[in-house]
Amino acid sequence: MRSVRDFLAGVGFFLQGMRWVAGHGRWWLFGLIPAVIAFVGYVAALVYLGANALSLAETFTPFADTWSWREAFRVTVAIALFAGGLALAVVTFTAVTLAVGEPFYEKLSAAVDPLPGAVEQPWWRTLPRSIRDSLVTLGYVLLFTVPLFFLGFVPVVGQTVVPVLGAAVSGFFLTAELTTLALERRGMARKERFALLRRNKAASLGFGVGVFLLFLVPVVAVPLMPAAVAGAALLVRTRLAPAPLTDQGHSPAERP
Repeated sequence: MRSVRDFLAGVGFFLQGMRWVAGHGRWWLFGLIPAVIAFVGYVAALVYLGANALSLAETFTPFADTWSWREAFRVTVAIALFAGGLALAVVTFTAVTLAVGEPFYEKLSAAVDPLPGAVEQPWWRTLPRSIRDSLVTLGYVLLFTVPLFFLGFVPVVGQTVVPVLGAAVSGFFLTAELTTLALERRGMARKERFALLRRNKAASLGFGVGVFLLFLVPVVAVPLMPAAVAGAALLVRTRLAPAPLTDQGHSPAERP
């Protein structure tokens, strides 16, 4: 029962993040900028992939030139290529948006989670580490999701257990991505952050799975990205690594 309560509490932090940005409209618009930039880039890439998927399929399948059913085969390969690109877009959207919007989301996270005495580093110094950590996290995601992809073809298991495990894995690592900003301000390296999330697994899963299910629709992910960052900061501040607040911690958020 406690795990269920912790899971639901994790979901609640995302709702709190939505409430926070709803009450701070300027911060929502501020956090929307990098999400829109990343979304436009992904749309352009997917449009290009869709327009050239059949040509790519022909390039990748020269062995099918003599087949009587090569057209049907290559259309299937083209569809698979586009579906794979779309799946990759869903998996990487948050990491790419956070990397693109590092200076934006650092300010947003700090406004939600003011930490007196925290040393703020220039974004150009933290960006390489952020990209490196995102690539490591993506590697972990692929390590789990690739086997799950193939298990998805197993009857019954692929339609029941695999989707649940896939959402749990993606949700956990999504929480890892979104809480990075707040935890880095507390001086926590990647290994320490992952250890903290594992110790609070139910709450971390509740937050991440809720966000992941909504982010499956990229159009929804764009307006909700600032809320996800705010919710992650609140999750860290009040649940994962609470810090004593001074009067400054209770002051209204600064304007961007």
